[in-house]
Amino acid sequence: MQLKPYQTETLESLRRFLEEARIAGPAAAYAAAVGAPERAARLGRLAGAYRPLEGLPGTPHVCLRLPTGGGKTLLAAHAVAVARKAWIEKEYPLVLWLAPTNIIRRQTAEALKNPRHPYRRALDAAFDGRTRVLDIADFAQLRPHDVRSRCCVVVGTIQTLRVRNTEGRKVYAHHEDLEPHFAALGRPPPGLARLEDGGLEYSFANLLCLHRPLMIVDEAHNAVTGLTREMQRRVNPCAVVEFTATPRRASNILDSVSARALKREAMIKLPIALAEHQDWRSAVAGAVARRAALAQAAAADRDYIRPVALFQAQPKNREVTVEALKKHLIDVERVPAHRIAVATGDQRELDGIDLFDPACPIEHVVTVRALKEGWDCSFAYVFCTVDRVRAAADVEQLLGRVLRMPYASRRAGADLNKAWAFACEPDFGAAARDLADKLVAMGFADDEAEDNIEPAQPPLDEDDSLFAPGAAEAPAFRYVIAAPPDLAGLEESLPERAAARDAGGGKVEIAVAGWPGEALEKAVARRLPAAERRSFARAAAAFRRTEAHGFSPAARGEVFAVPALVVEVQGALELADPDVLLEDREWSLADRPFRLGADEFAIRETAHGFLVDLGGKGEIEYRHTGEEAALPLDLEVEGWTAEALAGWLDREARAIDLAQGDLLAWLSRLVHHLTAERGISVSALMRCKFLLARAVRARLDAIRAEERKAAYQGALFAPGARPDVSFDAALAFRFRDGAYRGEKRYRGPWRPSRHFLGPEQVPAFGGPEDGGDEGEEFRCAQAIDSLSEVEYWVRNVARHPASFRLPLASGWFYPDFVARLKDGRTLVVEYKGAHLLKTPETIEKRAIGDVWERRSAGRGLFALAVKRDAAGKAPRAQLLAKIGAG
Repeated sequence: MQLKPYQTETLESLRRFLEEARIAGPAAAYAAAVGAPERAARLGRLAGAYRPLEGLPGTPHVCLRLPTGGGKTLLAAHAVAVARKAWIEKEYPLVLWLAPTNIIRRQTAEALKNPRHPYRRALDAAFDGRTRVLDIADFAQLRPHDVRSRCCVVVGTIQTLRVRNTEGRKVYAHHEDLEPHFAALGRPPPGLARLEDGGLEYSFANLLCLHRPLMIVDEAHNAVTGLTREMQRRVNPCAVVEFTATPRRASNILDSVSARALKREAMIKLPIALAEHQDWRSAVAGAVARRAALAQAAAADRDYIRPVALFQAQPKNREVTVEALKKHLIDVERVPAHRIAVATGDQRELDGIDLFDPACPIEHVVTVRALKEGWDCSFAYVFCTVDRVRAAADVEQLLGRVLRMPYASRRAGADLNKAWAFACEPDFGAAARDLADKLVAMGFADDEAEDNIEPAQPPLDEDDSLFAPGAAEAPAFRYVIAAPPDLAGLEESLPERAAARDAGGGKVEIAVAGWPGEALEKAVARRLPAAERRSFARAAAAFRRTEAHGFSPAARGEVFAVPALVVEVQGALELADPDVLLEDREWSLADRPFRLGADEFAIRETAHGFLVDLGGKGEIEYRHTGEEAALPLDLEVEGWTAEALAGWLDREARAIDLAQGDLLAWLSRLVHHLTAERGISVSALMRCKFLLARAVRARLDAIRAEERKAAYQGALFAPGARPDVSFDAALAFRFRDGAYRGEKRYRGPWRPSRHFLGPEQVPAFGGPEDGGDEGEEFRCAQAIDSLSEVEYWVRNVARHPASFRLPLASGWFYPDFVARLKDGRTLVVEYKGAHLLKTPETIEKRAIGDVWERRSAGRGLFALAVKRDAAGKAPRAQLLAKIGAG
């Protein structure tokens, strides 16, 4: 399974931290990581000072925050390989994987044991299939050769190990079956527990302490206690990596993924459409009707989806118990009994049921709280609680069940990309406020929670349907016709966003949600009686003429196309992607430097191990436990040859842009240089081969960066370079309605009049310190909006897949604003503080922007705006001069 960009970025942050921790220590590495501007912006108030583990100050301990639905367990599986290379530096690490409950422990162990599951595939890919997974109850089956020759993952719960009194706990008890693990120790290292007679205790806890496992902790907020710290000292982990949606500040939060990132990658359904009802019966009716409407939409989807509704009943001492709610569904809502499943502590009707099976009839699930742990079905779309949201303590757990997106792919029908919630609240607006609080408890930022709750448009047979006054923010188009003979047939045949209802007196009212564009108008007209079609079309056209001001250009269906910078690659025009430019460049390692000098890699033996110097960053003390500690660096070991080392480095440094034969030959020369010319023994190199691999990858990254820069310069700036600008639909960047839905929005009092997505959908500008809502970048946006020459503009969100971007040698450049002028030209604006004008990054951005402008043949303008230019002009005057109107 290919990782999403946010998942790759999260793992990369872990890798960088662990590599830096190896050199500078965990505290310094953490301070450097969270102090970086981009990381600090992602963490916000979650960042803090590093707190080492009590008794284990040198053990890295960090937490990765991902909201519900972000794929924490998949990332945890990939994190094992990251930690192995960056920190553990053992061929086959031992992993202690701790889950919060026994239910999740069993589910995790089953998934990790399944060779076809993405979790197991991630481990097998990293360790060439040499993986063994055990439930902690089966630890006695672990053999010494398993630990030596496989990545062993032991899945348990925090509670299994977290005890004050170890007596009677199997993991702390003496087991003769474990004696082979300790037989060859000689002098046992300190810290191992002993029996009353002084002999070594053959316990699983001692085995863990001996091998120093990587500790993976799922839902870590449940584990942060002093007792857990005591447990960690017993286990003696080499590193602790926690994964949770709701971390505590003491967890050393290294990275925080936003719910927007999950929505952007179609991992979760957002927004949540919330319908508030005065009583529980109408809420249930709305949920049933919505599930039926979603089922109709799902019938047209490319993949099989059977929408499921989750109903949260009240406890047994209340009115709407599970039994009462199920009876209401059957007797009043006419839901067949075989389509309902009850999931409680006593009734477990979902056990053994595959809800993804097309033959499964289940469409409604009634529970109280039994689904809160480990239950995962992306077909769950509708959540209905018959209690007040504030009073329902388990709302957030159940709400999380309806957020996962089927197949982690955006659906064609708009309603299938949303989650739906139905609540009982006597005070209008209370459910939305309380639901936002629940989302925050699930790992959403405060503003994300507010932005992703919107009023639902209930099914068309409810009183508060499309026909209700004020149901939509924009003007609503309605048209009355004589009732056709088959009103039911008309209602079923109308396209999405259109509805029909009996208006009485032999009349029918047609309502359209949103903009009645020509395509939708024609689709509706085809379904009307022939005598009504022409007058309906005239009414829709008149509405478009008179009410256009009430809709943003994007809502009216306009597409804002921005020409892309392209290059010719093998006879075809391609987006000027830095990676594509590098792929098209012919280069080889044959003529690239392979010698690692003493300032890049050096080894010095010490009394307790040896020191390795990497790249002048300082010496890293490298130690081995057990019998290897006594081995001198130059001791020959069978199988440790220069050829074997080069082959191992080939596996560690392999990349898709390097031919394997080319890489292996280069590595062979590198190893020969280290052994023959610098006199470092193969045994010494093999014993610190992970650190050597890091130095090799650093050299290859430097070579690759040089080649990337050469490819970039050659394709875009060399005398013979022929970059171009293309409006072709397959290449141009296209802003559409909803392009930034779910992104953090500007919430200030200013109401821009020309934003393409409308004044309510302007992406946020950030804080004042980086030109945000009260800063210079914000004032630049005001200047753009004030220009009469501008038709419309957008706030171009950095690193968003819908955003306009230009290539840089090291990646992508996302200008701050893109505007369409009334004369048809496109204006691209990058705002910079005056102090940044002469930085290499700004110079490179200006250069590529100028290339885009020159190649656009007068159709594109690139402006680098500052607070005051050399002539003293403010941004508005600078832009007017660029447009040619100043």
